[in-house]
Amino acid sequence: MAITHLKRAAKTPEDTTGEARGVVEAMLADIAQGGREGGEAAVRAHALRLDKWDGDIIVPPAEIDRRIAMIPAGIRADIDFAAGRVRRFAEAQRASVQDFSVELSPGVIAGQKLVPMQVAGCYVPAGRYAHIASAYMSVATAKAAGVGTVIACSGPRGAEGVHPYVLYALRAAGADIVMTLGGVQAIAAMAHGLFTGKPADIVVGPGNKFVAEAKRQIYGKVGIDVFAGPSEVAVIADAKADAEVVAVDLVAQMEHGHESPGWLISTDRALAEAVMARIPALIEALPPTARDAAGAAWRDFGEVVLCDTREEAVRVSDQYCCEHLQVQAADLGWWRDNLSNYGSLFLGEETTVAYGDKATGPNHILPTKAAGRYSAGLSVHKFLKPLSWQSMTREGSRDVALATARISRAEGMEAHARSADIRLARYFPGANFDLGEAVKN
Repeated sequence: MAITHLKRAAKTPEDTTGEARGVVEAMLADIAQGGREGGEAAVRAHALRLDKWDGDIIVPPAEIDRRIAMIPAGIRADIDFAAGRVRRFAEAQRASVQDFSVELSPGVIAGQKLVPMQVAGCYVPAGRYAHIASAYMSVATAKAAGVGTVIACSGPRGAEGVHPYVLYALRAAGADIVMTLGGVQAIAAMAHGLFTGKPADIVVGPGNKFVAEAKRQIYGKVGIDVFAGPSEVAVIADAKADAEVVAVDLVAQMEHGHESPGWLISTDRALAEAVMARIPALIEALPPTARDAAGAAWRDFGEVVLCDTREEAVRVSDQYCCEHLQVQAADLGWWRDNLSNYGSLFLGEETTVAYGDKATGPNHILPTKAAGRYSAGLSVHKFLKPLSWQSMTREGSRDVALATARISRAEGMEAHARSADIRLARYFPGANFDLGEAVKN
């Protein structure tokens, strides 16, 4: 058995992220050091420098009404359709988890209460494209989880600010506050509660390497969803796959940006070579913005791996741990059962990543850079805290207290043991218990 690379990437993600760390660290420090007033001034300065924006940061509801009033009815209907599917899927996720209690022993009851976060910050990328779908993916999911206040940030597209289609998607999804902010300054503003007075408990949403790095650096002060860097796609294809469809699907994701890799894992050389031959022409036929992005992504980050068996293909795929993983091969159930590492799985030729990006229902904010080994994508679970609680009767506490006293003393923690001692003495006066040997040192 052998694995052969028909095309290797010229660059790695590490080649492009190093420069972001210092830039982001300096910007976050600049914003944090100023307190609220100085932080807001710093955010405004960065917004002017990077996005040429000097207008209002918070978009007034009346301005949203004005700007979305001219959106064609067809676009509104499409956004409502897609946002509704995301909401329904998120509501089903919420229904799949619930509060519970269990009596662990007579008189000892423990439970779980699912508590939504109070404030969520949702970042919606701007720049090369109008990321309509990212607006409802994050906001609708947070609302389905029961988050009280959802603050959305998106950078300006021209002199008027946030793209009107994005504004409509945010309105349809239920955003409470919309801010015209992009990049690192948006992440910092949401984390510190600048302009709103409501610091976010969690910041979610995809973005470029600077946004991803900003989320990484603020993690701990606030929660984050996933390390969502540049989009990734991998296609597993066998001899029965359609080379044209495979090539189109790879190019579709690589148009996200210069650093968005497309990976093909195939068990058939003829299929792999046909895909490689087709991709350059497909890229060349794109409009200029997409052509520039996809061309660089394929040149610098594209890879094609030939495997002898499907078991080898699974092993290679799990090592890549791709954000979006498509399977265009026979026996789809086998692949579903054997693949382990990915952000989201798309089974069969009929199920392309583009559908999931826009309108299927499951969330498209997914882990990248192999974070799918330990983390799933955005879901209602990210906005919920499964908090535990416990209560017990005096009789029920007896055995727990005895175990606590003895274990605490075995650990050398005498004060812990005495929390059990006092209850045993009061609840069971005159009883003779083995409480362990008191700690001397």
